[in-house]
Amino acid sequence: MRSKYKQYNESELVQACIAGKHQAGRELYNRFAPKMRGVALRYASCEDAADDILQDAFIKVFDQLKNYQDQGNLGGWMYRITVNTALQAYRKQKSRNTHHDNYSQENDGYVSNESLENMKMDDLLRLIQELPEGFRMVFNLRAIEGYAHKEIAEMLEISEGTSKSQYARAKKQLQERILAEENELKTRGYGS
Repeated sequence: MRSKYKQYNESELVQACIAGKHQAGRELYNRFAPKMRGVALRYASCEDAADDILQDAFIKVFDQLKNYQDQGNLGGWMYRITVNTALQAYRKQKSRNTHHDNYSQENDGYVSNESLENMKMDDLLRLIQELPEGFRMVFNLRAIEGYAHKEIAEMLEISEGTSKSQYARAKKQLQERILAEENELKTRGYGS
C-alpha cells in the first residue's frame, strides 16, 4: 500500500505529523533518515553509535516539530538537531571517560589530491570514524561543518588550543591512514 503522504510537500508533511498521523511520521523518517544517518556516522565511532544518535535525533525532531517555523529548510533544521544530538552524545561519553587517547607524532606524510580522488567516500568516512573520539568531533566540526576553533571549544567544553591541536592531529592521522591504505593497494597491485 502506497502512502498518500509521499505526495505531500514538507509543510504538509509537518502539519500531518503534528496532527498525529503515524504514516506521515513514517514518511518524514523515510525522507530524511538517510541524510541524518550520514551526519550521525561522521560523528559516531561506529554504526551502532550512529544509529543511537539517529534515533535520539528523530525523537527530538518529533518532540519539537510543533515548534518548527515553516520559514526555512526542514532538512537543515533536522540536520542541526542531528549535529547537536551527536555533540550531546559526545559530551556524555566524554564525561564517562576521563582518559584521553594517546597520540604518537611520527611520519609526516603528505596526501595528494589524487589519493583522495581515488578513495571511495565510504572508505574516507570509515577512516574518519576510526579517529580517536576527540579528534573525530573536532575534525567534523571544523572541516565539514565549518565552525571556528573558538566555537568548537565552546561546544565541546575544551580550550581553543585543544581544538586546534586535535584538528591538526586528526588531519595528520587521516593523512597517514590514507597513505597507508594507498600503499597497501599498490603492494596488492590495485594502485597506479
